[in-house]
Amino acid sequence: MIKSPAAITFQKWGEVAGSPVFLFRLSNSTGAYAELTNYGATLVSAVVPDKDGHLQNVVLGYNSLEAYLNDACYLGSTVGRFANRIGGAKFSLDGETYHLQANDSLNTNHGGFNAFNTRVFSFEVGEDSVSFTLQSPDGDGGFPGNLTLTVAYSFTEANELIIDFKAITDKPTIANFTNHAYFNLSGKADGIFEHKLKVYADTLLDVDNAYIPSGLLKPVGKRSLNGDTLRSKILNRGGEQEGLNYCYVLNNKTRDLKLAAELSENLSARSLQIQTTYPAAMVYTGDHLHSLTDGNFAQPYQPFDGVAIECQYYPDSPNHAHFPSTTLRPGEEYNHTIVYKFGLMA
Repeated sequence: MIKSPAAITFQKWGEVAGSPVFLFRLSNSTGAYAELTNYGATLVSAVVPDKDGHLQNVVLGYNSLEAYLNDACYLGSTVGRFANRIGGAKFSLDGETYHLQANDSLNTNHGGFNAFNTRVFSFEVGEDSVSFTLQSPDGDGGFPGNLTLTVAYSFTEANELIIDFKAITDKPTIANFTNHAYFNLSGKADGIFEHKLKVYADTLLDVDNAYIPSGLLKPVGKRSLNGDTLRSKILNRGGEQEGLNYCYVLNNKTRDLKLAAELSENLSARSLQIQTTYPAAMVYTGDHLHSLTDGNFAQPYQPFDGVAIECQYYPDSPNHAHFPSTTLRPGEEYNHTIVYKFGLMA
């Protein structure tokens, strides 16, 4: 095992097509830690205390690289080049139409087939952070421009996991990156039904049955999240449970770091505050979670085992001129931050 001066350790975890994959651990003096891998620049675990000081992992993950190679749920991964969906698997930029990989019916989702969640990133271990970098070539998945993405993780004494996304391109392109962690603050296989979630948003995107935005924003209405239990938001339709899969537009429209959401779980008394510079948060209650491999709970993941709160730009932004722009041009730097602050309920 190799150790850096800032309580960062890492060890080889395996290989993908001859490229070495490592497992990293960022620890603080309290004993809490986060684990990462350069496969997909993925968050593997966040191990934090409950009200009694017991440490448990509160994000869904696996204990082997092989399991991640077989994962289809984006557990903890960095998604790109474009998080969420692009309608019709195409967009136009500067008068040119680009055709993407249709991996979600007729649409592109999370960058298409073999997107960033399946790539081995290079890495650099700093004094208090680990940075993962990927070179994405022009035409990758249909997206224009040679793009360089760096995802930097740090873990503070206050149990804050900070994720910084930075990217540059040599040709006009579009970009939208996020982390796809699923949270379960109980650390147990009892689902996220009793978790309480507050999202600081009064509007959400109107979408069709394929989750492609119409271009309209509408009041959150019955989909409001004001500290309600997630159970109260999960409907029963024809014997099947239907949860949340909506893009909430944050009330704070600035690019400053602001509070986007708060999640809590009573039995453990754990809490999670999510801050971001992004304009929106996608809330997905894991209705279709299914894993081929055992996860944290010593069994395959099932629907509603975790909730994803993905800070990002709006889905299908390139096809809606009035949405916040996701265009990235040469000479510009894509620069956004997500902070997961783990704590205890007051």
